Amino acid sequence: MKTKSIIIYLTLAVSGLLASCSDSFLDRPALSVVSSNNFYKTSADLQKATASLYSGGIWGAWTSECYLPIGEVLGGNMVLGYNGGAVELNTFSLNGYNGNLITEWRTMYNLIAHANTTIHAIEELAADDIPKRDVNAALAEAKFMRAYAYFALTRLWGDVPIIADSRDLFDNPLVYRNHATDVYTFIANDLTFARKNLPVTGDAWTKGRVTTWSAQGLLSKVYLTWAGLNQSGTRDQALLDSAKLYAGNVCESGLSLLTDYADVFKYENNDNEESLFALQWPTNGGGWYNGNMLQLYSNALIINGGGGYFGIEVTYDMYLQYDENDLRRKATFMYKDDVYPELNTNLNGLKFTGNSGLKKHIIGNEKDLNLPLMTNTASPEHTILLRLADIYLVYVESVLGNNAATSDGKALGYFNQIRTRAGLDPVSSVTETSLFKERRIELAAEGEYWFDVVRLSYYNPSKALELLNGGENRRAPIEIDSETREVTPGDSYGVITPATINSFKLPVPSSEVTANPLLLEPAVPYSF
Repeated sequence: MKTKSIIIYLTLAVSGLLASCSDSFLDRPALSVVSSNNFYKTSADLQKATASLYSGGIWGAWTSECYLPIGEVLGGNMVLGYNGGAVELNTFSLNGYNGNLITEWRTMYNLIAHANTTIHAIEELAADDIPKRDVNAALAEAKFMRAYAYFALTRLWGDVPIIADSRDLFDNPLVYRNHATDVYTFIANDLTFARKNLPVTGDAWTKGRVTTWSAQGLLSKVYLTWAGLNQSGTRDQALLDSAKLYAGNVCESGLSLLTDYADVFKYENNDNEESLFALQWPTNGGGWYNGNMLQLYSNALIINGGGGYFGIEVTYDMYLQYDENDLRRKATFMYKDDVYPELNTNLNGLKFTGNSGLKKHIIGNEKDLNLPLMTNTASPEHTILLRLADIYLVYVESVLGNNAATSDGKALGYFNQIRTRAGLDPVSSVTETSLFKERRIELAAEGEYWFDVVRLSYYNPSKALELLNGGENRRAPIEIDSETREVTPGDSYGVITPATINSFKLPVPSSEVTANPLLLEPAVPYSF
């Protein structure tokens, strides 16, 4: 096993270092200086080893094929017309050959494999004179990433294989799925270690890395979701209490919301204090699937001669969620005739001419940002996957729990901070319906909505189905009349098949079943 370990560790080091760039903690040494004898010798080496978990090939394809298609298109917030697999997501006509699902599964298990390899390399190869605090911080970083991947997997597929040591697959590549309850336990264990060993601030840690607040924030979401698993009508109160505890810690951490909602997603505000976990991307371009691909979702911009491919649109149902005065709408979605002075600055701004399109993550071209090497496949925006406003709403939901409404002072305080920033009036109580709507709007175009519906389906499947199926043409794109400004549903891309209770667990990719037929067998307990 030791020989195998060294081979795996060096393979990971080389694969991570190949993506070398010059931004923040993504700096890496030249390949010529990497060997089994001179790596993992210092605290700086450990930070370089974990840096590759934040970007590059692990995440590039995922930003293109999964982040919005699964979180937003499958949930019904957005629609991606005539885009093969994404149409299947919107119409609930999924099968094991869907490319988006294949990429999601492979990305998360690749992330798990990288995290596992990093963990065991540090445990076996780290020099004895590296401070224990730094060793544990690096281990915690990798365990956070592994937990993030398993949290995504179990919410999408339910029972999934737990692989804690990727070296075992050399001898036994066929593995059973494990019960979802065990997956949640595994995730909670990783995040408990992470919250205890990650730093509080960036003082001794490079900006952009996860901290204890990142771990506690993700742990609160895990407990909140887990609280409804295998329940009927109510959620487990002990798990709700745990969600409240860790969300509360983050809410009281001293971090705060940015004043302007749109500022959260601007390139110049990368890794702002509202960002708890973000993918890190270089500013000097990047090849296909090696950079942030999200600007491909808008054909409104030309970036170094290349435009967007996908033209994603808002659904009629998502359009209906917004209050007329909600400042978040224009920061999230472009509507016909919307003007954005910060885009196409050399042409005196951008006036959107389509019916609807994506604004969040569309940050500008090489002239707007003064980045001559950026491309349409390599946005420098650090993609936020966990942020403070999300945890504010997790706290509210954990307080609401199994009640019809809450007027709890702290919960209302956090809820109304979000509403006030959006230009909306504060409220005096929160219900499940108003909370769900607030989450949907606040986190729109951030890949969260499908997972919120799944969480609801754990304990109230009929309500979750009502949200997905509620109303004719709700999953169709919108059309805006140029003269009257009337908004109506347009033609759907394909026939919408109503969601059923089976829709909440996605089909395992057929290629994975072919390689490992045990994935079709009943799940088994995990041995902790």
